[in-house]
Amino acid sequence: MKDLFGSRFTTLLIAAAVMGFSACGVAGKEAQTAQLPDPAVDAPLAKTKGQQTAVLAGGCFWGIQLVYQHVKGVTSATSGYSGGSANNADYKLVSTGTTGHAESVKITYDPSQISYGQLLKIYFSVAHDPTQLNRQGPDAGTQYRSAVFYTDGEQQRIAQAYINQLQSAKVYSQPIVTKVVPLSAFYPAEEYHQDYATLHPHEPYIMINDLPKLANLKATYPALYQAEEAPSK
Repeated sequence: MKDLFGSRFTTLLIAAAVMGFSACGVAGKEAQTAQLPDPAVDAPLAKTKGQQTAVLAGGCFWGIQLVYQHVKGVTSATSGYSGGSANNADYKLVSTGTTGHAESVKITYDPSQISYGQLLKIYFSVAHDPTQLNRQGPDAGTQYRSAVFYTDGEQQRIAQAYINQLQSAKVYSQPIVTKVVPLSAFYPAEEYHQDYATLHPHEPYIMINDLPKLANLKATYPALYQAEEAPSK
């Protein structure tokens, strides 16, 4: 539903007709059927409560936000834009695919409850398909690319090591295309995009693309699932 009842809905109907209303945009088949291995390189759980952030991109931010709002240890998840400048952090401009931005989600979490590597395990399995280049399911364009925007050297090291680990283990039948790049800035998306999947659960796009991701999170990683939804800000 990009353009909100515009091109996204049209794309959805075309994709649904071709794919038989399968769960477009849900993570790859191999990752849906079993848990991914834990990251061999990860930050240990902190001994005291705190607050850290992770910024991830992998298709439409509605579904990514929904997934992480139900992950234990996550205190907030906000839809937004990363990769471009403040001047073009606008939904209509980002939708052209020419701004350098990717639809992203800023995840604030307590490192004493969940590690950065565990967040990545969810990202590479139920949150999106890391083998799709510049698209997720029915959504195509560089604004839907798969990217880990790291905030420091530790996040960079953990993310790159995990990608290498998954590639070596041949978890997917196709190569992982996720880019690990530095975070220059995160710009929150317009208010009407926040909590979109929660507020519009009966829209066809949400039912086909996003709710299956949440169901996969609960089924695949029950110990990391929380029923109570973390806020968007």
